[in-house]
Amino acid sequence: MTAFFDRTRGSTRKTALSATILALAAISTPSFALAADQAVRPVEAPAAQPARGPFVAAANPLAAEAGMKVLRAGGSAVDAAVAIQATLSLVEPQSSGLGGGAFMMVYDAKTAELHSYDGREMAPAAATPELFYEDGKPLDFTDAVLSGRSTGVPGVVAMLGMAQKEHGKLGWNQLFAEAEQLADGGFTVSPRLASFINAGRNQAVSEWATRFFTKADGTRYQAGDTLRNPEYAQTLRRLAIEGPSVFYEGELPQQMIAATHAQPRPGGLSMQDFANYRPLRRDPLCRPYRIYVVCVPAPPSSGVAMLQFLGMAEKTPDLAKGKDSPEAWVALGRLQRLMYADRDRYVGDADFVGVPVAGLLADDYIAERAALAPQVNGPVAAGRPTGSAPQLSDATLEPAGTTHFVVVDAEGNAVSMTTTVESYFGSGRMAGGFFLNNQLTDFSFTPLEDGHPAPNAVAAGKRPRSSMIPTIILDREGNLVGAIGSPGGSSILAYVAKALVGVVEWDMTMQDAVALPNLVVRGAMVGADTDQISPEIRDALKAAGMELRPNATETSGLHGAIWRDGRWDGGADPRREGVALTQ
Repeated sequence: MTAFFDRTRGSTRKTALSATILALAAISTPSFALAADQAVRPVEAPAAQPARGPFVAAANPLAAEAGMKVLRAGGSAVDAAVAIQATLSLVEPQSSGLGGGAFMMVYDAKTAELHSYDGREMAPAAATPELFYEDGKPLDFTDAVLSGRSTGVPGVVAMLGMAQKEHGKLGWNQLFAEAEQLADGGFTVSPRLASFINAGRNQAVSEWATRFFTKADGTRYQAGDTLRNPEYAQTLRRLAIEGPSVFYEGELPQQMIAATHAQPRPGGLSMQDFANYRPLRRDPLCRPYRIYVVCVPAPPSSGVAMLQFLGMAEKTPDLAKGKDSPEAWVALGRLQRLMYADRDRYVGDADFVGVPVAGLLADDYIAERAALAPQVNGPVAAGRPTGSAPQLSDATLEPAGTTHFVVVDAEGNAVSMTTTVESYFGSGRMAGGFFLNNQLTDFSFTPLEDGHPAPNAVAAGKRPRSSMIPTIILDREGNLVGAIGSPGGSSILAYVAKALVGVVEWDMTMQDAVALPNLVVRGAMVGADTDQISPEIRDALKAAGMELRPNATETSGLHGAIWRDGRWDGGADPRREGVALTQ
């Protein structure tokens, strides 16, 4: 790799985990010890035996096996993450790819340091707050997605290059063989991929997707067919030999720019935008939750909202009544409403807007918000944490097109990574055998209301707010004990919250917790795996202003693990096609 990836705009020095914990304790909680009113639920303390792999959980068996092969060859967790992402870009292109972005948390077992990497896409220099306006009003969302304006500079390759340089054990050029072989020789189209290929609308019928997914006989690929992608194989060969810079210099970015400049509604990406892109290191955010410490990325990720939820959960006794309790599910929904109200108002790219992280995580503010929960029977207003300024609450749309995976290597190093192209097949435009993201539609389309700026308004060089929250779980001494995350657009926070409540509050296995029915309550929007929820719980939710409707957002794809009894208790979401593998 070249020195290109050492120049990180706005990067922060890697922070020892102990320092991170102390800093968070100082700004968000009186101490790191359990308060007297924070009774520990019946969850066993982590075993003293160090948590080690190999362990991989990913949304496609081919990608999971690619990561496991790297681990068997002596690779690190980050090495395996590179191989998994390269494979997912081929076999699960509706969800993530090299043309997208990601957030990644890395735990270093030797130093007990936690590293947070931001590979979120970036708006071009030509972007204005009215990027998605036409004739004086916002574009229809689908028109915006399918436009050339929707693509930001992809960040996942640069981010992986930075992280692998710092945490890799194998050579960069050793990490792409499995994906390259599958691209050249072909792989079997899965039922889930086939359903997106044959959706018959939007990105699936773009001119790029139509060329790619149409067989010689004029029909579309179906489940069980063999799909080859020689153009992607060539991209992987170049990437392996030349390093990550091929994505930001020369012919490949020119191809990506050409795709975004095509009609309809050409975008403004330039070679200078690619040259200016930098992956970022940011200090992770960590907060106590029962006997654990939960760590997430900082804004523009929405991890701060998840930590706020967990803080409120500790102060909500009804949650302890268990997975079959109507009162517990009502509490879960009410806390989600409070969490989303603050997230939607305050979270954005902290390099551009003030995000009151300390105020949102202050113990007195969390207690104040949690005390409101019993009276929450409908949409609620955001609170006023210390350090907040008037902002517009926006309802940014965040549809399907994301995946999550977890890796632990033999030395106990771990990766929790959420990666995306935003909508399914991103913008529907392709270059180099992969789909380009439509990540800029994660910005608010409306930049102002009553003169106040939206925290997630478009701006040149800005990164859109993200609901992605790859999570690392530690014990109170800073040892690795778990990792989790999910796709799902704005519902990611609800999905991960549900799983953590299941594992920690309800003492469930990770597999049972991720398989629990989903409940998503964001403002007036209430969605759920309705048919899986008992009539008693449905009635209780309805009485509390949460009448269930089928989930209208991307389904969950939770993948995670918790270290118990000297082994990894892993889970792969049954709503997708993933697996959890151990050697």
